[in-house]
Parts: sequence; C-alpha cells; structure tokens
Amino acid sequence: MTQQYLKSNTHDTCDTFCFDEEKVNRIQKRVDEVNGVELLFKALSDSTRIKIAYALTIENELCVCDVANIIGSSTATASHHLRLLRDLGLAKHRKEGKLVFYSLADDHVHQLVSIALIHSKEGGSNGESTRK
Repeated sequence: MTQQYLKSNTHDTCDTFCFDEEKVNRIQKRVDEVNGVELLFKALSDSTRIKIAYALTIENELCVCDVANIIGSSTATASHHLRLLRDLGLAKHRKEGKLVFYSLADDHVHQLVSIALIHSKEGGSNGESTRK
C-alpha cells in the first residue's frame, strides 16, 4: 500500500537528489528571520479569532459586547479572544467609561485578513497550487 502511495505521488518530488548549494546557503542564513511569525498565524488560525479580525476589517472599532453578538458568544468568550489578539499585537483597545472598544493594531493586520479572504475565495485554500 505504501509503495502504491509513493508511486502515485512521485509527480510532486524530485526524481533525483540534487540541490543548489549557493542558493541553499544563502536562504539558510535568512530563514530564521521568520521566527515568531507562526504565533501570528496561530492566532488567526482559530475560526472565532479570524471572524473577530474580519469583523474589525469591516468596522474599524467594536466594543466587546458587539463582538460577542457578532460571533454568537458570551462577552467572556469574546473578551478572551480579543485579549489574545491584543496580547499578540494584532489588536488594540481603549476604554471609554465601562465599555472597552477594540480595533486592529495596524493596517498590516487588516491586509493579512483581507488577503487571506481573497485567497480563500479564489480557491487557494483547497490544497491546489495557484502559483504559476
């Protein structure tokens, strides 16, 4: 069974082992620059948090109660997710009396959410490569 699987998927691997040493060395020196970026994607990989982030792309600022109603949760659950987004630098908050309002931390977060949505709508999240 394993051999059959390997044979049917050989189109996505090299037929021979080789590598471009100069290219590999150049990229290896830079690859650690992405350390920590996985936390951003981990935060946005949760369906509730991506819904919250998306809601904050539609409306620049929302109070915790509005977010709870938008996502259909308790205020405690909404607050928990908003706090996590804030702690990871994806959202910011301000207090006005007894209300707490959240917004996206900056335009980069807005762009990430918007680009992910566009990519998903174009069929890029189904496992097929859209690169040419």
